[in-house]
Amino acid sequence: MGAALAAGALAVGALAMAPAAGAVEPQSATLSFDCGSYGSGTATLTAAQDGTNATIEVSTSAIKAPIDIGAGAVKSTLTLTKNGSGTTDFTGNANPAIPAGGAVSTGPLKGTVASGDSLEGKSLTIVVLGITVTCNGTSAQTPGPFVF
Repeated sequence: MGAALAAGALAVGALAMAPAAGAVEPQSATLSFDCGSYGSGTATLTAAQDGTNATIEVSTSAIKAPIDIGAGAVKSTLTLTKNGSGTTDFTGNANPAIPAGGAVSTGPLKGTVASGDSLEGKSLTIVVLGITVTCNGTSAQTPGPFVF
């Protein structure tokens, strides 16, 4: 009886330490972007998942705000290559307030995923104060695509 209880306790402990089902890996990746005359450099993408709902936050020091930008004022679309072909978009306008000269940060951008989806950043389009800026990926996402 004692051995059975000990084995049961070990099994419960192992379950408690197991990673959550459906967790995205990696949770963070970098990607180089070229935004034309608006700047270029590296962006950090941070992903999270809750079932079929997923979010990705984008931050980069390569693109600076020319003036103060209020929270929620940047409309963003992150286009990702899905499963090696085709694309999917993550969208939103939940940016934090960005001071003049501050680094552009946007998200969480929302999208839908299925188990096993492999997504890699391709381009980011932001619209702020009526100006549209398109940033195209110039490198592979590192350490690799997000797998949901």
